[in-house]
Amino acid sequence: MQNLLDPAILFFVLGLSAGALRSNLEIPPAIAKFLSLYLLMALGLKGGLALAHSDVSGTVVLGLVAALTMAFLVPVLGYQLLKRRVSPFDAAAIAASYGSVSAVTFVTASQYLDSHGMSPGGHMAVALVIMESPAVLMAVLLANRLRQTAPSAVSVSSAGGGAAVATLGGGGGHAGPSLGHLLRESFTDGAQLMLLGAMAIGYLSGDRGHEVMAPFASDLFKGMLAFFLLDMGLMVGKNLGTVRGQSPVLLAYGCLAPVLHASLALALSALLGLPAGDAALLMVLSASASYIVVPAVLRYAIPEANPSLYFGLSLGVTFPLNLIVGIPVYAWVAQAALG
Repeated sequence: MQNLLDPAILFFVLGLSAGALRSNLEIPPAIAKFLSLYLLMALGLKGGLALAHSDVSGTVVLGLVAALTMAFLVPVLGYQLLKRRVSPFDAAAIAASYGSVSAVTFVTASQYLDSHGMSPGGHMAVALVIMESPAVLMAVLLANRLRQTAPSAVSVSSAGGGAAVATLGGGGGHAGPSLGHLLRESFTDGAQLMLLGAMAIGYLSGDRGHEVMAPFASDLFKGMLAFFLLDMGLMVGKNLGTVRGQSPVLLAYGCLAPVLHASLALALSALLGLPAGDAALLMVLSASASYIVVPAVLRYAIPEANPSLYFGLSLGVTFPLNLIVGIPVYAWVAQAALG
């Protein structure tokens, strides 16, 4: 209940309601992009300062190993669970969305953990970057293999507004982008560059840099987050229609898979002896799903997949559940289990 009364979360609920009611309330796209970059910059500066005050210990290495493990484990599990319930291409795309991470959920969780005395290590920002790309690469490689082994299969491409148009492939299927191109896109993405660059600046500038940037990067953070979550709520509310009519199995996956992924992250954290704050953030990352970066890549890389499935589930179901309920629950469980 306390998380629901947080002003930032209440602004998300306000945006969700306004979007569902088709209000003309909106955040201009340029401002929304600025808010996103601001949050990543502020988080990166904070993470860099935390790294400057800590040694590269076994805990840091184990935390990044855990993040990499979850980045590969989640999409593999997702594909195995979904491939008999939807087309292989849709299964690969949904698995990629859930195998990747939501930066907005990460930022919100970091602020929540800080305010509850469970501050995670600065290296967890690196974990965010590590967990961004493996699922997409695995999905694209799988889709390329599917095209080669079943060239005559039905392929699906999106047509206006996310509608699916089926066409019979005759061996001239979409070849997909090269692995090198995908790697370059993954590691030169603006959001990731901002986060890593800000971390480097925070690390190099240390306490003096933190003191200089505090009025902008720290004092304004909560208000900027509230504004950004208002915009996220508007986007979710306006896209709720993509959830209607989905298979009950897929809706169940959107609700229950994050809990499974968070549970696996908790077990892995306990096995590796991670601190409660790091474990809670790893649980949040593992339970999140990408609804911005990955869908944009998949529309080009796997056009056979139906965008309304992977985009609708990640944005319309998993994102609001994690933001409103998941973050406080995962934090409480991590604190209770790992202390």
